[in-house]
Amino acid sequence: MRKIKRYISRTIFGTISIVLMVIVCLDSISSLVDQLGEMKANYGFLDVLFTVFLEIPGSIYDFLPLSCLVGCLVGLGVLASTSELVVIRAAGVSVTQITWAVMRTALLFIVVSSAIGEFVSPYSNQYVDSYRALAKQEGSRMEVNQGHWNREGNEFMYFNAVLPNGQLLGITRHQFNDEGELVESSRVQSAIYQGNGSWFEENGAVTSFEGDKTERFTFSTRTWYTEVSPALLNVLVLNPEDLPMQRLRDQVDYLERQGLDAGEYQLSFWRKALQPFATASLVVIAISFILGPLRQTTMGFRVFVGVLVGLVFQFSQQLLAPASILLGFSPMYAVLAPIVISFSVGLLLIRRSQ
Repeated sequence: MRKIKRYISRTIFGTISIVLMVIVCLDSISSLVDQLGEMKANYGFLDVLFTVFLEIPGSIYDFLPLSCLVGCLVGLGVLASTSELVVIRAAGVSVTQITWAVMRTALLFIVVSSAIGEFVSPYSNQYVDSYRALAKQEGSRMEVNQGHWNREGNEFMYFNAVLPNGQLLGITRHQFNDEGELVESSRVQSAIYQGNGSWFEENGAVTSFEGDKTERFTFSTRTWYTEVSPALLNVLVLNPEDLPMQRLRDQVDYLERQGLDAGEYQLSFWRKALQPFATASLVVIAISFILGPLRQTTMGFRVFVGVLVGLVFQFSQQLLAPASILLGFSPMYAVLAPIVISFSVGLLLIRRSQ
């Protein structure tokens, strides 16, 4: 009995690995082609290859649910097509035991993927963004599309570039009063974090507005006190879906203290927190399909169904996500609803096959 279960696990492990490798390779090739048009004098082909390589952990994390779905469909489908699944059932292996043999293999991928999504891909993606910004630097000026906005109270800030060493380049700050009137605007060439909520600014100019009068002065250095820290800026330079859960939680707390909408970061937090369950629900769907309606179909049709189900699952979450923000209900429910539906449908089909 143990040998049979190990055989099922090895088969599923191999097919999931192959599917994941194929999808990640295709995504990397697509990214490589897209970035070839961005090459410049300081950002050559080797730089493009390097950044594409660093994006692989993020691709593994993003495509693992679909890979588990298609991999389980293919693996169990092979066993069904060669009648091995019938022999396994005749040998006394129950549907529950087959389900657990498949699920424990998928759990290995889920654990590895969760570790990558929390401890590897956020930092590799951040390094990629910083590397591209530095490589594309023209003199001392950064490209405008590399900038980031932030708000703290009545002050709006814009940073041309955020470097990994805690340095800011091209800081523009606009201070408004409670009536929404601009009272001060400043432009600083660079700033370095000093700790304890302070930044050391260099080479700046400040313009003050009082009624119909303006006053302008320059400075070589000064200290800027703010809640903005390198940890917060690391959040700003990444898309919410690329952040680890702890930083997402910190960003939600910061935005709520500032009275700003944190729905996008809450949604990304719940997506990451519930992704292991989303992957497990897709594995249950795959098992139920092979034990039920897809047992006698061709391999190509199984792959097609797997991709279709994965896309429907992803699109349902993407459709519910903005609805949760617009209608005001918890983003957790928007992420959880497709998972519960998938689990329910999968378990129902598995139960019917017994």
